[in-house]
Amino acid sequence: MTPTALAPAPPATAPAFEPRSTDGTFVAPEAPARDALLSPHDALASHTSYRRKISMSTPDTDRLFVKSRHRVKTYGEVFTPRSMVDQMLDLVSEDLESGDGFVDKTFLEPAAGDGNFLVAILQRKLAAIEERLDPSTWSRESLFALASIYAIELLEDNHQDAQAALVSEFVKFHESHGTPCSPRTDLYRAAVFLISANILRGNTLTGKTPEGDEIEFSWWTRQSDDPSLVRREPFTFNSLREDGAFDFTVYASYEPCPVHHVHKKANADA
Repeated sequence: MTPTALAPAPPATAPAFEPRSTDGTFVAPEAPARDALLSPHDALASHTSYRRKISMSTPDTDRLFVKSRHRVKTYGEVFTPRSMVDQMLDLVSEDLESGDGFVDKTFLEPAAGDGNFLVAILQRKLAAIEERLDPSTWSRESLFALASIYAIELLEDNHQDAQAALVSEFVKFHESHGTPCSPRTDLYRAAVFLISANILRGNTLTGKTPEGDEIEFSWWTRQSDDPSLVRREPFTFNSLREDGAFDFTVYASYEPCPVHHVHKKANADA
């Protein structure tokens, strides 16, 4: 279960987990509240490094790396220890956390499992955001970091666990800085929407969902004239394998919107 970098995109936290609808998507409460983001001064007050917090996290000595012999035999399911995850991510550290444009560098996990690689990728991006960027941008950039992480998982329980783990880590990051990220905030709702759109259930080998439809992701393209705006551009997973081939898929069209409001633009424009 190893992540790979996607082709470049076109230029340009934790409360109890929310219930899902019958189709497996997240359901957030009604009546969203306006984000009450802290000032840079308040965000830094009583501040403990997020990277230090995650480095002190409990190691996965009690983690089950095999859920059952049946799942190993049928699906080849074996989970990767965190130490090995970190060693592998060290190989792409420049793209992930130290190079220019690291926030928007995309990663694809073709066999996500319960999200151990995904969480590690997000943790590194969030830690780098905290260390390298102005606190006033953390909310925005954390959403773009989520938008850069893609995954496919075949098994339903793993898929749900992977999505939940990303939501939990995102909330943890913001709550550690005193930034409201409850299910009533746009920050939380936008994060849940991005995770629902990017972490999908399906078969990587066929590029199809359990229902037999094409797996469809979206580029989340940051707008060069306003770094807070994003344009959603759908594409099929199988189109990534067809280098140079014509893609005749008719995709939905979306106008740019603030990244905090992607959940409000769930329906395509006419």
